[in-house]
Amino acid sequence: MIKNKDGYIEITQDMAKEIMDTEKDILIVDVREEDEYAESHIKGAMLLPLSVLKSADAEKASEEVIPDKSAKALVYCRSGRRSKEASKILADLGYSNIYEFGGILTWQYEIEK
Repeated sequence: MIKNKDGYIEITQDMAKEIMDTEKDILIVDVREEDEYAESHIKGAMLLPLSVLKSADAEKASEEVIPDKSAKALVYCRSGRRSKEASKILADLGYSNIYEFGGILTWQYEIEK
């Protein structure tokens, strides 16, 4: 796995699920909006909307959800577009271990409603 030009690593959903099942101290970050998250999300995911990451409060908000800039964070959205944008923003904020894995629409594993 190699970081792309935007500073994060793109992985498959199967790889993301394997990381979730086998590694400790990982963060799952949902970058959709609050209403989307409330409807359904991946178990254990924390909400950090892309709209917040694009705001003046981005650094403060991201530090509340991901306090350790070297923590492994798995980022997803609805279809994969917002997760890529959010992952780039997080990398630009100094996060060094960002893994983007697309959207919940194609997630074939357990979700919470």
